[in-house]
Amino acid sequence: MPTIHCSYGGDLHCIARHQQSGVEIQTDAPTDHDGRGESFSPTDLLATALGTCVLTIMGITARRRGWDLGDAKANVEKVMTTHPPRRIETLRVDITLPTNLTKEQRKLLQRVAQDCPVKRNLDSTINIELNWA
Repeated sequence: MPTIHCSYGGDLHCIARHQQSGVEIQTDAPTDHDGRGESFSPTDLLATALGTCVLTIMGITARRRGWDLGDAKANVEKVMTTHPPRRIETLRVDITLPTNLTKEQRKLLQRVAQDCPVKRNLDSTINIELNWA
């Protein structure tokens, strides 16, 4: 089981280390919430998890079929509520797929993206928009 070790570094900064790989990431509170915005915020990481999960699940599907998904992209816009309690209101994911894919391939990738594990586990009060280019 993957384990992530998190530690508080002071001044609203945290460090998370992935036990299996040893890779570390840092977080900072956002500027609109007492931080300096020097790194991803915790809610940025949640938005990042959605974008990378969509790409990963499509990548798995493409790899199993021998398709090239090399230049697929997902840009995630995170919108926070403007009133308490502070939470993510909307995640807009603009997804660009390679132009060499057929209509049927695109349709399958769009279907599997809708069911990525991160999206499936996010609270239903978060508005999630997957937009396709």
